Amino acid sequence: MKDIVNVIDANRQLILDAERFIWAHPETGYKEFVTCEYLAKKFQELGYELTFAENITGFFTEIDTGKTGPKILILGELDSVVCPSHPEADPKTGAVHSCGHNAQCATLLGVAAALKDKNILDKLCGKIMLCAVPAEEMIELEYRSSLMDKGIIKYYGGKCEFLHRGYFDGVDIAFMVHHSTSSCAIGGAVGILAKNITYKGVSAHAGGSPWDGHNALYAATCGLNAVNAIRETFKESDLIRFHPIITDGGSIVNAIPENANIETYVRGKTYDAILSANKRINKALIGAALSIDTNIEITERPGYAPLKNDKNLLCIVKESFEALFPEEEYPVYPNKFSTGSTDMGDLSCVMPVIHPYIGGAVGKGHGNDYRIADPELACVSNAKFHLAILKTLLENNAEKAKMVISEAEPPFSSKEEYLAYIDSLNTSGERISYNGDGTATVKL
Repeated sequence: MKDIVNVIDANRQLILDAERFIWAHPETGYKEFVTCEYLAKKFQELGYELTFAENITGFFTEIDTGKTGPKILILGELDSVVCPSHPEADPKTGAVHSCGHNAQCATLLGVAAALKDKNILDKLCGKIMLCAVPAEEMIELEYRSSLMDKGIIKYYGGKCEFLHRGYFDGVDIAFMVHHSTSSCAIGGAVGILAKNITYKGVSAHAGGSPWDGHNALYAATCGLNAVNAIRETFKESDLIRFHPIITDGGSIVNAIPENANIETYVRGKTYDAILSANKRINKALIGAALSIDTNIEITERPGYAPLKNDKNLLCIVKESFEALFPEEEYPVYPNKFSTGSTDMGDLSCVMPVIHPYIGGAVGKGHGNDYRIADPELACVSNAKFHLAILKTLLENNAEKAKMVISEAEPPFSSKEEYLAYIDSLNTSGERISYNGDGTATVKL
C-alpha cells in the first residue's frame, strides 16, 4: 500500500484544490456545466482522452492495463442539491454541495492522477473506467421531465441514463465511495418511484360564489391526509417512505384553486414493496379527488432502483480499508439499509456494485449545516481508499474480482431486461372518469 500512499500524497494539492473549486460552483443535475468543464480540463491535463456524454453533462475515460482481466467502473457524481438557507448556497439558485459530491469529484481526479503512475498500473490487470456522472440527486423533476419531452434524456438519473446509452457496456464491477459523518459499509438502500400529481378542479370566485367551484387545493390536502391515515399499514421491514411537497396550490387568493400540483416519491426496499404501497397510496389520493368532485392526474416514472451491495464486495471494502489504515477498523453492516436512495441501485440490478461510506463530513445530509470539514480524510484518504479497493480487485490476475463476478446474483440478467422492466412502470393520465349516471370509473 506504500505506493498508493506516496502517489496520492504527491497529488494532494490537485485533489484539495478541486474540492474547493467544485464546492464554490454547485450545479444541479444535468446542469453541471462549469463542474464538468473544470473536471474534464484537469483530466485532459493529465493526458486522458475523454468521451463526453452527448447533449448532457458528464464524461468517462477508459484505461487499459494491457493485461487481460475484468473492467472496473469507478464513479464520481457531479451534481449538487438545493438548500437556499445554507450559508454558502449559490444566491441565485440555492444550489449547494450539502451532499458531498464535490469531494467525490475531487477524489475521482486523485484516482485519475494516480493511475498515470506506472508503479500503480503495472500491478493491475484488466480495464478501468473513470466516470464523472451527472444527476444523482432526484430533484427538479419538472426540469428533467422537460428534457425527456425533448428527447434529450430517457431517465431521471445519470447512471441509468448512461447505462441506457451503452456507456457502461462491458463493465463487470462498479464502485464509488460516498461521504458521511463516519466510515462504514451497509447492505443497501431503498429505491424510488417518482410521482407528479395534479388535482384538477373548477375555478370560481372564492368569496362571491365558492359553491360554483371545485377546490383542487382542498382535494390535494384531503389526499395527503388520506395517505397519512394509512401509513401504519406500511410494514417496517419494507422501509416505505412517502414525502410529498405541494409545488402549486392556486394562482390568486380570490379564486378557488382549479389546479394543485404535488411532487413526491414512494420509496421502498424492493420493487414489490414499492408497487404494493403505491397502489394503496393511489387509492387514498384518488378517493380524495372523488370526495371533492375533482379529477386527478398521476404521472409515475421509475426513479432509482433499490440498491443491494454485493456481499463479497462488502468484505473486500473492509479488507482494503484496514490494509491501508491498519490502525482503524472499518465497520460493515450487511443487514442495514439506508432509507435514502441512489442511482447506484440501477447499476446493482445488472452487475455487482458497492457503495460504501467514508467520513470527513459534518452536519445533516442535504441540510443547511452540511459541509466537508475534513478534506484530508474525505478526499485524499478517500482516493487512497479507492486505489486500495481497485488493487484488491485487480492484483494477482484479478483473482478477487473474478470471484465477485462469478458469485454475483444481480436481479436482472441484462441491462435490456432491466430497462424493459422499469419502462413498464411508466404511467400517466387522469385516474377518474365521471359517468353521466352519477357513477365514476377509477383507474389505480
